[in-house]
Amino acid sequence: MFKKILIANRGEIACRVIKTARRMGIATVAVYSDVDVDAVHVEMADEAVEIGPAPANQSYLSIDRIIAACKESGAEAVHPGYGFLSENPDFCERLEAEGIAFIGPKPKAIRAMGDKITSKKIAGEAGVSTVPGFVGLIENADHAAAIATEIGYPVMIKASAGGGGKGMRVAWDDDEAREGFARSKSEAASSFGDDRIFIEKFVEEPRHIEIQVLADGFGHAIHLGERECSIQRRNQKIVEEAPSPFLDEETRQAMGAQAVALAKAVDYQSAGTVEFIADKDKNFYFLEMNTRLQVEHPVTELVAGIDLVEQMIRIAAGEKLKIAQKDVRRDGWAIESRIYAEDPTRSFLPSIGRLTRYRPPEEGEHGAVAVRNDTGVAEGSEISMFYDPMIAKLCTHAPDRLQAIDAMSDALDRFVVDGIEHNIPFLAALMRHPRWREGQLSTSFIAEEYPEGFSISEPDKKARAIFCAVALAVELLRRDRLDRLPGRLAPHSGDIKRDWVVKLGKDYVPVSLVEGMASIPTEVDIQLDGETLNLVSSWRPGEPVWEGRIDGREVAVQIRPVLNGVRLSWKGFAATAHVMLPRIAEFDRLMPARKAPDTSRMLLCPMPGLVVSIAVDEGQQVKAGEVLAVVEAMKMENVLRAERDCTVSAIKAAPGDSLAVDAVIMEFA
Repeated sequence: MFKKILIANRGEIACRVIKTARRMGIATVAVYSDVDVDAVHVEMADEAVEIGPAPANQSYLSIDRIIAACKESGAEAVHPGYGFLSENPDFCERLEAEGIAFIGPKPKAIRAMGDKITSKKIAGEAGVSTVPGFVGLIENADHAAAIATEIGYPVMIKASAGGGGKGMRVAWDDDEAREGFARSKSEAASSFGDDRIFIEKFVEEPRHIEIQVLADGFGHAIHLGERECSIQRRNQKIVEEAPSPFLDEETRQAMGAQAVALAKAVDYQSAGTVEFIADKDKNFYFLEMNTRLQVEHPVTELVAGIDLVEQMIRIAAGEKLKIAQKDVRRDGWAIESRIYAEDPTRSFLPSIGRLTRYRPPEEGEHGAVAVRNDTGVAEGSEISMFYDPMIAKLCTHAPDRLQAIDAMSDALDRFVVDGIEHNIPFLAALMRHPRWREGQLSTSFIAEEYPEGFSISEPDKKARAIFCAVALAVELLRRDRLDRLPGRLAPHSGDIKRDWVVKLGKDYVPVSLVEGMASIPTEVDIQLDGETLNLVSSWRPGEPVWEGRIDGREVAVQIRPVLNGVRLSWKGFAATAHVMLPRIAEFDRLMPARKAPDTSRMLLCPMPGLVVSIAVDEGQQVKAGEVLAVVEAMKMENVLRAERDCTVSAIKAAPGDSLAVDAVIMEFA
């Protein structure tokens, strides 16, 4: 067994590998760019080596610098995590030449499966079902449109060396095929250094299901069942689960057998994932093989009870796989939610900044439910524009699917992230979505259920009652605290007022106290809409999560102070609450509402990013839907289009400019 390994990665996956290595008694070496000097993975590792500037191609993608770090630290092996150099066969060969072990498959397998064109040919020869498509050289955009027409729309345009949703576009007509080819080719070149593109038939109503495989260097290969990854946005997975609510046992075994056959066909040696797409009739087709550890591997670990990182290390050290196919179990249900630094209310555009608060829910077993949080950040960490925007992977495990979903919903309510925008409100809303809860999924779920984009829901009847009760309890505590401050000129005297009004959004909700609140912990009965709610909590002012019981049910509500009130969120609902006496509420109704400034004649940068190109000139007339500019953020190119017919009056940015969110790119007449 290795005595010391280097992790050629950063963030949560570096921390994840360090945890297993530490448990195995293996020393670890972290590498870091200059912006990651204070990163969590650097603190966790036994040693750390700086490898260059922030841009990945000068640090985490630099083979020479990674190998130099191995030599400097004396590391015997390298775990690549996912992304960066994890599927680079040249990196593996360089390590082998230096006598350093690669904790992953052999270069031959990576090369064969890393090229999507070659992998489809090998899969077909191994008896694996494949999607119809064109895998030859595509000369230009017109050639792409001609191929797409021949295959039949819709088609998927994909980077041959791609991954993580980059270099992928769906086209429904010739114009989209031409533009998709150009964008995919550009993203592929910048992300992977390989701009080759292929085109295949896009399966409608598809479900994304993948099989986890393990194989050693002695010809033994098994699969650990499937993961469903159908909840995606722009081909990027957001929520994954194991097992799939869609598969029957016959289809599961057929998929597993094909995955193992493909692994054996390329002499695979490590953990890997064979991805399939399945249609509504359970026909399934090979997509690609990821020759690395997947982001979503924790759900398989929770269901199968197997540490995949440990197995990768043992296989790389030359050990035989000690698990037979008959030993693989499937225990309960696991769900993973990816917590991203992005704004779901603005088309999920990236957000950067410092985590002024970061407090995940408590990990561990809570009765029949387990909570796990894989993360690489801490309070005070900086979310940079240079790397992937994922903050954490929150996982829950329970005896069945609905229990796992409810556990995830409760955990999300307790997940505190401040300082940046994040997708927790979307994930929380998803957990109560009827179609998600029923398991009626496809990769177009988000596009179908949120065609106008995601917006945070106004509270329903249940959330309205909870918000009003919590807001009143918080206000009473605030007033009680003020009354106890020494030296106050006019302290409160007499009994607590019985009648109040909670302004929730634009609604004025009358609430009454059945009994007064004596002290912390709070216990009070509140009348609302003709019903009485019993509220018990030990919450204290300043805590970001209000936890307590309302009518005997455990409730966790995110709470943030705003001017003269609080902002509340729960289960994907959110509202601002102001608590006031009835007479003050009467005056408040007469106050004029503040109007937002008019920005309809401006193109604003929707996220912090780099201007790649400006497609128009000053004075040019443009039609609705025409491309105005392309902005790159976190390795993805975002095309900004005209919302209506207009004339460009002024251009305020140029290619190469780094812009903040809402910076003006151009103005219209």
